[in-house]
Amino acid sequence: MDLLSLFLIAVGLSMDAFAVSVCKGLATPKYKLKYSMICGAWFGGFQALMPAVGYLLGVNFKKYITAIDHWIAFVLLALIGFNMIREALKNDDEGADPSFTAKSMSLLAVATSIDALAIGITFAFLDVNIVAAVLFIGVCTFVISAAGVKIGSAFGTRFKSKAEIAGGAILIILGLRILVEHLLNS
Repeated sequence: MDLLSLFLIAVGLSMDAFAVSVCKGLATPKYKLKYSMICGAWFGGFQALMPAVGYLLGVNFKKYITAIDHWIAFVLLALIGFNMIREALKNDDEGADPSFTAKSMSLLAVATSIDALAIGITFAFLDVNIVAAVLFIGVCTFVISAAGVKIGSAFGTRFKSKAEIAGGAILIILGLRILVEHLLNS
């Protein structure tokens, strides 16, 4: 997998965390740098951990499904992407929780990184250096989430759904690209 594809996956995966970080920033009475660092660490950490776990799961089943691996990658990326877009279009205005406690952040980090687990399974079927990939995804999500808190405190939720739609579209396009490349090279 080339660096551009990995970057686009990292950005796409980080959009849920970005949207939650924006909401956290909006709910915070006064912005503090430590809030950005907390969100970045939780979301970046879980976005790095989950693909590693998914990769380990996928590697164990790889020999059984290599003939259809490109279809699995396409379906997983498309489902994740469409789900992100669907969630963004719901327009449910849930009140944002201003808490940065470990309990609050761990639940949000798990919820926003489930799709990264599926991406990790996909990585097991592709030519991906998993250590570099998870570090790249984690750092990218850290930066984007940390920025999200600041942006949220300054601008509010105006860009939340647009970010989720963009992230979903990126994942769908990458899934199509993997499928088309494999079909053309077969």
